[in-house]
Amino acid sequence: MDSRTPLFTPVLVVGCLIILVSFAIRASFGVFQIPIADEFGWLRAEFSLAIAIQNLAWGIGQPIFGAIAEKIGDRKAIVLGALTYAAGLVLSSYAVTPEAHQMYEILVGFGIAGTGFGVILAVVGRASSDENRSMSLAIATAAGSAGQVFGAPLAEWLLGLMSWQNVFLVFAAMILAMLFTLPLMRAPTPPASRAELEESMGTILMRAFRDPSYTLIFLGFFSCGYQLAFVTAHFPAFVTEMCGPILPGGVLHNIGITTTSALGAVAISLIGLANIAGTLAAGWAGKRWSKKYLLAGIYTARTFVAAAFIMVPMTPGTVILFSVSMGGLWLATVPLTSGLIAHIYGLRYMGTLYGIVFFSHQLGSFLGVWLGGRMYDIHGDYTAVWWIGVAVGAFSAIVHLPVKERPAGPKVLAA
Repeated sequence: MDSRTPLFTPVLVVGCLIILVSFAIRASFGVFQIPIADEFGWLRAEFSLAIAIQNLAWGIGQPIFGAIAEKIGDRKAIVLGALTYAAGLVLSSYAVTPEAHQMYEILVGFGIAGTGFGVILAVVGRASSDENRSMSLAIATAAGSAGQVFGAPLAEWLLGLMSWQNVFLVFAAMILAMLFTLPLMRAPTPPASRAELEESMGTILMRAFRDPSYTLIFLGFFSCGYQLAFVTAHFPAFVTEMCGPILPGGVLHNIGITTTSALGAVAISLIGLANIAGTLAAGWAGKRWSKKYLLAGIYTARTFVAAAFIMVPMTPGTVILFSVSMGGLWLATVPLTSGLIAHIYGLRYMGTLYGIVFFSHQLGSFLGVWLGGRMYDIHGDYTAVWWIGVAVGAFSAIVHLPVKERPAGPKVLAA
């Protein structure tokens, strides 16, 4: 591909919009923890399990939608994902039992898979020049953070106007509306080498599965999912119940944040806002330095930030400081991980290969969300599950170090 290809192409712009809407809705589910539990008198673990199942379905659906996109086309896969997403939201709005919510969240999870990173990053990567690819992936990832900036506060605002059921219907309409942008998403044929074109998906997958580096990347992405999903699902409730008071006359009170509930929603928004800068910085750095060492550094920094937060009393100030600090590290792993896979295994089946690695991310997400609700019901707080997140973050920092950051062609692996 011509190295003079502009950075901002229609594919990148539309991809960013789709991810923004998809992730705005996904990031808002933690805001519904308390309203839904209070309406039906459920334990915290009931709706937590629904969100956990959503994350697991997202992980299972990611390689499936990646393969669908590579077989029948990116846009068809996105349409299928959007329809599934909207159906899950509509059905969830009528659910009155924990089991119904948990079942319908499977559809929502598959819908996120069809409108999220696996499909969008693959098409953005193929539409980008070698020079722009790292930054293009970072920009598309940052769009997910932009969605997080608006998602939780939007849900909180809508809940002040209507029931949570109607909010779900509004979100379903938003998902369907973004399909009108798809005619602009025309991705070029992947710039694959002759060797890549001659190899089947099965050959590429078997090569990756036999490569220890792919296994290490798979294992390392687990903690990212655990930490992000736990915070997204439980942090608003955590802050609502455990944070110290917001004092009248203080800065937060003067800008309209007068309750810990509002602070919890704003915290999720701040994480997303800080992550826009963090993700773009990761994309810039990934073009210049070793991606595996950058990933190890990000996981190490997350470990220290999370440990420091839980070791001090929670106040509005520490919530803000944690949100900004963790936000800068939030999705910075995504362009680096997807870029590392593209660098080692090529672009031809990047969507499927990244989707499989992303399944590990979502296994972590499932455990983080479900364990958060379960441990809360048993112990009345989130301390234990938070420390597990610190430990798995340190594990991910270590396992990225042995990754061999070089193209894994047949001759390389046979050597």
